[in-house]
Amino acid sequence: MAKSALVLGAGIVGVSVAVHLQRRGFAVTLVDRRNPGEETSYGNAGLIQREGVVPYGFPRDIGLLIRYMLNNRIDAHYHATALPAASPFLMRYWWHSAPARHKAIAMAYAPLIAHSISEHEDLIKAAGAEALIGKRGWQKAFRTERVRDEELAQAELWKREFGVAYQALDTEALAKSEPHIRPGFVGALRWLEPWTVLSPLGLTQAYVKLFENLGGRFLKGEATTLQRNLNGSGWRVETAEGTVDAEEAVLALGPWAKELTAALGYRFPHGIKRGYHMHYAAEGNAVLNDWTMDAERGYFLAPMSQGIRLTTGAEFADRDAPKSPVQLDRAEKVARGVFPLGRRLDPEPWMGARPCTPDMMPVLGKAPRHEHLWFAFGHAHHGLTLGPVSGRLVAEMMAGEKPFLDPTAFRPERFRP
Repeated sequence: MAKSALVLGAGIVGVSVAVHLQRRGFAVTLVDRRNPGEETSYGNAGLIQREGVVPYGFPRDIGLLIRYMLNNRIDAHYHATALPAASPFLMRYWWHSAPARHKAIAMAYAPLIAHSISEHEDLIKAAGAEALIGKRGWQKAFRTERVRDEELAQAELWKREFGVAYQALDTEALAKSEPHIRPGFVGALRWLEPWTVLSPLGLTQAYVKLFENLGGRFLKGEATTLQRNLNGSGWRVETAEGTVDAEEAVLALGPWAKELTAALGYRFPHGIKRGYHMHYAAEGNAVLNDWTMDAERGYFLAPMSQGIRLTTGAEFADRDAPKSPVQLDRAEKVARGVFPLGRRLDPEPWMGARPCTPDMMPVLGKAPRHEHLWFAFGHAHHGLTLGPVSGRLVAEMMAGEKPFLDPTAFRPERFRP
């Protein structure tokens, strides 16, 4: 008989785990309190970031840190009341971001990123979701020659070390590719290999449909009800259709992993970076052709199916604190001077929480102190990018197959939880 498995969390990571387990003959029940893809996976810049080989580190430049302390930027914002509780995580994040350690992390992280496009392509084709995908890459636009030259030099280094491809655009080339972006930029860096997603929610839903077509089932339920089943050899969870038992369980709960792992006796150093977005119409006949970041202001404009999505940087706050979309308001004011944005299309700003680890890498693998329990969380800014590759890696470990890449760097034990 097929092995049974519970996958708790129906964001892009959990859905990808579920698909890969179902493909390997498991009888999988995917469980979430909301519909698939409606939490963190819903709100992001819609990028499959093949170029994202170096995870976002904690700034170490003193001048920049002082400017962040003023708390008036678009790319970062903080709640002063949240800092005491967040300080242990932030200190470890800062420590791991030292140049030598950060470089070592990037070398371990790069193999995941290297497979991000190919693993998405596999599921996209199987799900028939090609219409949601663009393959033109994305671009950073620069306001100053200094930042442009620094970023292009960094891109050249990454090209040599990690094989990522890019193109430098001068002012004329940028204006030709984006005629409705107003003058003021001195050029751009276009990453050539990433794919863009017109609807992250739509892509997650397409993967869920693939999962169900393979024989899997999705049920609404509360992950916090997870406990050992009656014979002690597996797990059970309460759902809208009653108790579901399974031999294996996977926690893919993103920013909500902390509560359940803590209840099971683990002490992972979780961190949260919140983010916001809003969709806009374009004025008149204006068209934004490509995903574009205003590099020196720290916001993103993405032409998605719901409208032009404006996204912010990171907000350091309690996960469940009320929304404080001041970054979005700042970004909108600047963005309206760059591109003719029209009216807001959403009734209120969307807010989500990114699940982070201090070493900037996900937690993937078997729970150290429990049999038949697996972890898949902590993907920070790259949840959409790494969902399918993480799903395949975890499923291979669970099925007793040889993993297609070395999972050692992502093992839960590295934090001594």
